[in-house]
Order: sequence, then C-alpha cells, then structure tokens
Amino acid sequence: MENSGKSIGEGREHSHAVNAASGREEDPVVDFSNTEVAFSHKSDKELKKAAWLFGLMNKHWLVGIGSKLGVAAIRMHLPFIESIVKNTIYEQFCGGTTLLESRDTMARLYAANVYTILDYGAEGKEKEEDFNYTMNETIRALEFAANHKSVRMVSTKVTGMARNELLRTVQENPGALNRQQEAEYQNIRKRLDSICHVAKQKGVSISFDAEESWMQGAIDTLVVQMMERYNTEQPVVYNTYQLYREGQLDLLKQTHRAAREKGYIAAAKLVRGAYMEKERERAEEMGYPSPILPDKSAVDASYNEAVRYCVDNYETLALVNASHNAQSNLLQAEIIDQKNIPKDHPHLMFCQLYGMSDNLTFNLAKEGYLSAKYLPYGPVVEVVPYLIRRAQENSSVTGDMSREHQLVLQEMKRRSLEH
Repeated sequence: MENSGKSIGEGREHSHAVNAASGREEDPVVDFSNTEVAFSHKSDKELKKAAWLFGLMNKHWLVGIGSKLGVAAIRMHLPFIESIVKNTIYEQFCGGTTLLESRDTMARLYAANVYTILDYGAEGKEKEEDFNYTMNETIRALEFAANHKSVRMVSTKVTGMARNELLRTVQENPGALNRQQEAEYQNIRKRLDSICHVAKQKGVSISFDAEESWMQGAIDTLVVQMMERYNTEQPVVYNTYQLYREGQLDLLKQTHRAAREKGYIAAAKLVRGAYMEKERERAEEMGYPSPILPDKSAVDASYNEAVRYCVDNYETLALVNASHNAQSNLLQAEIIDQKNIPKDHPHLMFCQLYGMSDNLTFNLAKEGYLSAKYLPYGPVVEVVPYLIRRAQENSSVTGDMSREHQLVLQEMKRRSLEH
C-alpha cells in the first residue's frame, strides 16, 4: 500500500466543515474529531504507550539513528533488539509474527465493525525459493481469510515474488529478455496466477501494492492481466494507483474503460504514494523529469478526482480509498451519502494502516461505512523495512506522527490520564 501522507497535507477535522463534495458549510457526514470513538478499542495503558511511542517518533535524530542501528542489529539477530522492536514499534503497526498470532488484533478490530486487510510483510527478495515462500504465505493468508469473516482482502507485493532488477528490465525493454530472463518472468506470472486463482476460488479479494515508478509499469501489466482473467464476476484482483505521480489518474480511467470494453470489473486501491524522496532523487541523478506532481495542491486534486471518478462509476469500478487524508475520506463519504449508495457497498471501501489514523477508520465504521485496517504480519526481521518507512516517512513536523501524537494526547486528556 503505502500511503504515508507525508507532505501531502491534512483534511479538515472540525465538527463543522466545508462539505468536500458540494462546497457548502454544514455538519459533516462523519466526525473525524471524535477521539472517544477513535480509541475506544485501546485501554488506558495502551493509549499511554502509544503516546510515548509517537512522541519518540517525532524526534527526527532518534528515528534516523534508530533506523540505521535497528536494521543492522536485527540482521545480526541480536535477541534483545528484536524483543525491543517487537514490543514497541512492531506492536503498534503489526498484527503479529504469524496469522494465528494476529487473530486477537483482527477480533478487536471486527468488534468495532472494522475489517482487516492482511499483508505478509516480505519484500525486496532475490531468490526463487524466497519468491515461492512469499507466494505460499499469501495463499495461506487467502485460505485463512476465507475462514474469518473479519478479513475482506489480502494484500501482497510483486517485489516479494520477483527480482526488482528483472521488473525494471521488463519495463524498460521487454523485447530484450534473454531465455533465462523470459523463463524467470513467466515464473512471476505463474506465481501471481496461482494467488489470484485461490483468491477467486475462496471468495477473497487480493490487492497488489504499488512500487517505484521504474518497475511499476511492469507490475501494472501483470496485475491488469490478472484482473482481466479473474474479475469477470466480482472484483477479485485490485491494482494500486499512486496519485502523487504524473499520469496515474489517466491510467486509472484508461484501465476502467478497457475493463468495460472487455467485460470485467476494474478494481483500484488509491494511495497518494510512499516513495516521493526516492523518486525525486533518482530523477535528478539520472537526468529525467520527476514523475511526482509539482506540489501538494496538484496531488490533492489528482487524488480527489480519482475518488470522485471511482464513486461515480462504482458499479463497474471497485475502490479501496487507502488514504490518511481526512478531506479525501470525507469526500468519498459525502458522495456516497449524496448518491444514496449503501454505505457498506462492497465496491466502496475505506482503509488506513493499522496503528495510524484511527480517528478516520473507527469513526467511518461507526457511521456504517465499509472500513478496514491494513494489517502487516510476519517475523520481525521481514517487517523491518516496512516499520522503518512508517517511522521515517512520518517523522516530519508536517507528517502523520505529529497528528497521531496530538490525537492520542487529546484522548488521554478526555480520559483524565496523566501524560
């Protein structure tokens, strides 16, 4: 997935707000400022721990040092470091080291009418045996989901099942693969096909996360092939669109038009994006135009137009709005309300990362909207890259951690807890 919201901006969260769809000032259809609802699933002890953790993450120097040392220490299998990580940042952002260990978290979410999107946290692998392990783990998650009504979807990464370098080569020059590379590429297709086949068979959706622009085109091609094959009756396969990139809105519309012509349901997970600095740095180093839209207003306009387009076409285009921006979530809720679409329509889901933006997820769920948490799980060493992104991308003054910290402190004050 990933949608950090860094440098992208926040939406209004006041009890009275400008209607995102109509522009009129009125009571919102959902109140994102209600921290009582947002943190009703947390005990006083858990809330205090969250406040402490988000406070640490607001210290830039600590995040920087911790990220570098943490990776090295985890890879050296230093047990005390792994224990510290597991009981702090891992516990905040992950469900557990296994599916079974994650069940309690899923049950707590479901008790608040919040569904789970499972994600096995492997990525950036290089060996065939690792690729097959990730495929099998994803299939296990789909089978697990079929027996747990709290799980709506499983998410996975093509980069957990394919070499990054091969994906880049396929994107840049698909006709230049040698025999070995072609065989390797066909193995990637077989892995994705196996996963999507089980997803359809089990009645569980599967979404494929977005990656960096220099390999995303190759991923798009693979995922759309799966969509065409398996979305003939229901939205089984979802592709992810990063709306901070140039051309993604057009690609979304183009994919939808092609799906209608060929008679299958398009399915999109929308994120703003998570690789902004890396994308800009690479573009500058290699001398090509940055693929990132020029400023916040352009990104917001692109994202919100994508939301409007998806909701306007909800019968033939399924949407997962995976944003941490309040205004973008409010916009979707308001359009659903104005069009009198059922709030829990299966084609219109909201989703935020586990451990963040509870004020969005839980308040949407309380109002009856189809809401979910993206829940990574897996061994600590596998999930470390994900956890580091959570800390790094969101430790800026304008990022999510400052907002998360303030919301937790607000709820502590409401409960008369000492900070």
